[in-house]
Amino acid sequence: MMIIYESKLEGTKHQYEQLDQAIRTARFVRNSIIRAWMDGQVKSRNDAYTYCKVLSDHPLFPWANQLNSQARQAHAERAWAAIERFYRNCKAKVPGKKGFPKFKKYQVRDSVEYKVSGWKLSEDRHYLTFTDGFTAGTFKLWGSRNLHYCQLKQIKRVRVVRRHDGYYAQFLIDHTREESKELTGKQIGLDVGLNHFYTDSFGEKIEHPRFLRKDERKIKRLQRRLSKTQKGSNNRAKARNKLGRAHLKVSRRRNDWVCKLAQRVIQSNDLVAIENLKVRNMLKNHCLAKSISDAAWYRFREWLEYFGIIYGVPVIAVNPSYTSQNCSNCGHKVVKTLSTRTHRCLNCGYIADRDENAAINILKSGLRELSTTVGRTECQVSREISLCSDVETQPSKATQRKRKAKK
Repeated sequence: MMIIYESKLEGTKHQYEQLDQAIRTARFVRNSIIRAWMDGQVKSRNDAYTYCKVLSDHPLFPWANQLNSQARQAHAERAWAAIERFYRNCKAKVPGKKGFPKFKKYQVRDSVEYKVSGWKLSEDRHYLTFTDGFTAGTFKLWGSRNLHYCQLKQIKRVRVVRRHDGYYAQFLIDHTREESKELTGKQIGLDVGLNHFYTDSFGEKIEHPRFLRKDERKIKRLQRRLSKTQKGSNNRAKARNKLGRAHLKVSRRRNDWVCKLAQRVIQSNDLVAIENLKVRNMLKNHCLAKSISDAAWYRFREWLEYFGIIYGVPVIAVNPSYTSQNCSNCGHKVVKTLSTRTHRCLNCGYIADRDENAAINILKSGLRELSTTVGRTECQVSREISLCSDVETQPSKATQRKRKAKK
């Protein structure tokens, strides 16, 4: 298993411009390989690696040779991953669009990825130096994660991520995280919703924090300011940066809240059953799309599965069909509309909250699925849990002094 430690990079304006050049070159390598694949010049992953050498030796692209060779290979892997995904969807006959690889255009949030070369850490692990042809130089690392506890050979990749509030370095560390947990004897089913974030099989309800709704007034005001600025002006760049920071603040608060809630659920139970929701399809309902996105159900599920692996707790994703309609007491089907919030069974007379009844059905389905699966050692997950875009959130003390306020 890999974990990610993230630190903010502090440097000069010239150093940031050099990082921008490296990010732009990495995007150029990826797009060039996609174009070569369309033209039939690249037909395998090895061909993509070979084409990186062609780009670096081409006289019309002198900037391609300035990027570290292994960084070019890393972005060739990104390009080929998009191509493989397209082939896989075509072979599986996925309905709708198959995800044909597209060219990546400029956007504020972008990154460049290095492998084991092109960078160097200082002895005290507080400074990061980039040694490729762009000569970005040495950056001060700011963060609460101490890299002293890992060996240099454990750091497999270093990724530089550009966001609206600065540049960050993500260290991909080869480390297996395992946490001990005492058995609680509790098994829980979770039914997510829009009235409450989730209702469990014990009847407990967790309210929605609604981070986007709380800051929506401020975000709309910043959007109006952005729309009134002249395209290409410095004021437009400043307004776009302020708007991006506002969205970034909302997403960070939401992810932090969901992560801590998922960890608390895993630590308090020995089995967790959730619905296997197709959130992407649910977002096609334009009346509820904003509320569903703000709820972050999929991110909650990802954190549940991640902490489930760490603490050894099975997380079962069950089919959501008829979980709200069937009676959890007798199994009789009771047809209800979305406005009907109370479950009343005419067959056995059982009365309960609609979401609590669904949570109990989800738990029963999870237990039934777990008992009928022989020899399963892993929880059912939607896809591989990527830790490359998320930072470990286990609380720890800051290991470095506080950053001085710039005058």
